[in-house]
Amino acid sequence: MARQRSDDFSTPTRRILIGTLIVCLLAVLVFWRIDSPRAERMRAEVVDRVIPPMDWALLPVTKFMGMVENFQSYSRIYEQNRELRRELQQMRAWKEAALQLEQENAKLLDLNKVNLDPKLTFVTGVVLADSGSPFNKSVLLNIGAQDGIQDGWAATDGLGLVGRISGVGASSSRVILLTDSNSRVPVTIQPSGQQAILSGNNQFLPLIDFLEPTDLVRPGDRVVTSGDGGMLPAGLLVGSLVIGADRRLRVRLAADYERLEFLRVLRALPAEAIGGTGDLVPPLSETPLVSMPESRGELTDGAGDG
Repeated sequence: MARQRSDDFSTPTRRILIGTLIVCLLAVLVFWRIDSPRAERMRAEVVDRVIPPMDWALLPVTKFMGMVENFQSYSRIYEQNRELRRELQQMRAWKEAALQLEQENAKLLDLNKVNLDPKLTFVTGVVLADSGSPFNKSVLLNIGAQDGIQDGWAATDGLGLVGRISGVGASSSRVILLTDSNSRVPVTIQPSGQQAILSGNNQFLPLIDFLEPTDLVRPGDRVVTSGDGGMLPAGLLVGSLVIGADRRLRVRLAADYERLEFLRVLRALPAEAIGGTGDLVPPLSETPLVSMPESRGELTDGAGDG
């Protein structure tokens, strides 16, 4: 019964309060919309009295808005950071490409600095791959028969002789290196002028064989190709003479075998063809032939007749 009475009183009270609040809000709205100097002064007076004491109520809203702005700023910074990382990766790729181009340019400049016989012509090729075997030292070039490459021609880098062509395809060729165990190159040791054979041993210090006498050479002497056999041009730098740990004479090669990128293949000069033997063996002078008697009896008969 008491609960029913409280419900009967609460419903009219709620309605009265809601109605009063609506009327007040409408009054404030109408007052705020009045275009009058007196109303304007009253509005300014209300704002001056109400807003400053309400800073504590606006503080959470201000903090929240600051947090929202900071979060938005953090999001922008994060996106900018991701963009900078992508650009940094691209710059690293461009840097690597620039370094490779710089190295290739340096190699090509080194090739241009090699002093060769003006009569020699050459073809420059790019090293595609190496053998990768401890028992076979060779590299593959991207030039072949269609470029006029032939077996036996010399291949050099920007520093010295690398090897010779051994196997030619239509668009590729293989270079057997001086370090290969099958490589044999006739060389001259300067300044003594001693002749020898450079023998590959699958190491970076190939051996000097068939050198006699050895007293005329010293470590540090210059080793060049001798041109014997007519296959390799004479005077190509091979390296310098050293003495190995086994007290045998070896050659420290001038070519940089660790970074073979470009090789210059030298066209061998064709040997002069000999048309006949007239220039080598002089002709015999024509002299009258003297006939000899056939037997002793003819000589005896002739003397008796006389």
